[in-house]
Amino acid sequence: MPTYVTLLNWTDQGIRNYRDTAKRAEAFGSAVQKLGANLLNVFWTVGPYDLVAVVEAPDDETATAAILQLGGVGNVRTTTLRAFGKEEMDRILAKAAG
Repeated sequence: MPTYVTLLNWTDQGIRNYRDTAKRAEAFGSAVQKLGANLLNVFWTVGPYDLVAVVEAPDDETATAAILQLGGVGNVRTTTLRAFGKEEMDRILAKAAG
């Protein structure tokens, strides 16, 4: 399944409710599963982003739906990156080589 790395920053609402962050991560994992995707991990980070989530989803549409649901709650703003594993990158390089 394709992998997506989502960089998250708390909104004013999210930081006010920081004590609930672990529960919110669990709720996001459940919501993602209902869409047919998997929350592989959530990391709370120091630096320009407050959290990083790694999600596997069957396609871009499912990943986007999950991130829209997450953002719609109002606790975070997101930037999502499509990530490629080594096997995927090997196939990409083979195609690029012609």
